[in-house]
Amino acid sequence: MSAHTLTDAPVTVTAHLVAKSGNAKTGPIPVSTTERASCPTSCAFYSGCYASHGHTRINWAKVPERGGPWAAFVGKVAALPDGQLWRHNEAGDLVHVDGVIHAPALRALVQANSGKRGYTYTHHRLTPANVRALRDANAGGFTVNVSCETPAQADIARAAGLPAVLVVSEPPAKGATTPDGHPIRQCPAERSAVTCANCGICARPDRQAVIAFTAHGPGARGVREALQRVRLEEATAGATR
Repeated sequence: MSAHTLTDAPVTVTAHLVAKSGNAKTGPIPVSTTERASCPTSCAFYSGCYASHGHTRINWAKVPERGGPWAAFVGKVAALPDGQLWRHNEAGDLVHVDGVIHAPALRALVQANSGKRGYTYTHHRLTPANVRALRDANAGGFTVNVSCETPAQADIARAAGLPAVLVVSEPPAKGATTPDGHPIRQCPAERSAVTCANCGICARPDRQAVIAFTAHGPGARGVREALQRVRLEEATAGATR
């Protein structure tokens, strides 16, 4: 089956949009969640991400009940005020079919985001088809950050013309860079009272910095173990994101 056929498949996953998040890190901005079927099994944290713990896990499980079809979700995004900063997917990922990002579904979201400042993160593999979809989204004003587990992976994303973020075990040292020289900057919310609502750096696709998020909370141990596995694989086989 071709990638074209895959991405023309009907969208069956549900998504939920909260108009004002109660998350202390994001601040009071709209935040969405997409059901777990949106997550690629290739994600390093598929078996144990942050969303698998606490209130986020409970809310994630209720998305099919609280949310609705993709078209309805996109309609709610379109109704957000112009200029609104909002985060897509506090949990979940971009709609896909067998690891191929569903380009029509993403295009619909990008169009709905017109005039807004939406942003998200993805763990989908950077296959040629997925890179095309991600480039189109970023060019269309909807920022999709490539979530990486090593600095070398971040370089691959940057070489593809995509903004990157990095999950780390410990906060990066001052002046840290990727092997290709891209600056690595710790998420401002980790070192000050800043929230996503008054920062917005992840919504800027043209930035040079790779934003680092330190493992934390109930899922920190599992995240650190996953990072260790990825680094070991990379050391023996090279970066193959």
